[in-house]
Amino acid sequence: MPLTDTAVKKTKPSASPVKLSDGKGLYLLVTEKGSKLWRWKYRVDGKEKVMALGAYPDVSIAQARDAMANARKLLASGSDPMIKRKADKLARQQSAENSFAAVARLWWEHWKTTRSDNHTVYVWRRLEADIFPAIGTRPVNAIEASELVAMVKAIAARGALDIAKRALQTTGQVFRYAIAHGLAQRNPAIDIRPSDILPTRKRVNYARLGTKELPELLRHMEAYHGLPPVSRTVCLAL
Repeated sequence: MPLTDTAVKKTKPSASPVKLSDGKGLYLLVTEKGSKLWRWKYRVDGKEKVMALGAYPDVSIAQARDAMANARKLLASGSDPMIKRKADKLARQQSAENSFAAVARLWWEHWKTTRSDNHTVYVWRRLEADIFPAIGTRPVNAIEASELVAMVKAIAARGALDIAKRALQTTGQVFRYAIAHGLAQRNPAIDIRPSDILPTRKRVNYARLGTKELPELLRHMEAYHGLPPVSRTVCLAL
């Protein structure tokens, strides 16, 4: 007889494990301490194996049956469900380790050694705010140029053209790092030029000062107590 929630809830732990069969190899194992664990018994290549399918009530009877049905389909196709699950888990782990965000962290740690603290903090914040939400979880080796275009356009849509350009530049640096360390085969950022996808600002040329305005400008410069590079830049412009 198939299991019911009433029957499962009524079953209490005993001195030894109790198996409540649901059919087709699916059963609920009730341990001495009261845990109720879904198990599926099957055979592959003449060998009996037992696959864990979760714990009741987190995994309901219906969910356990669905999990068993999917496993049976894999078995019928010639795949061992437990081996497939381990392979999938390993693939997910490798994907997480090689995600753009993970590789960007490695690049940033390497890159920041010769930069100022303020600049490195700023670059990391831009990664977190603008780049990771778009491609952070993607495997670095699977990201396409079209994804970068969408990311850059989304940033530019906020009116942040300069940040959009720097985001593309930073992603390109991360991809170069990934290639150098065998984590990617190509850099999709090199396929994109900002001018191809971003609007350009109209350049404004200001009028040159006439000789009559120079004395006033020099007085302002004399009274300026800011950064020396600013004064030097103005002098060079003159």
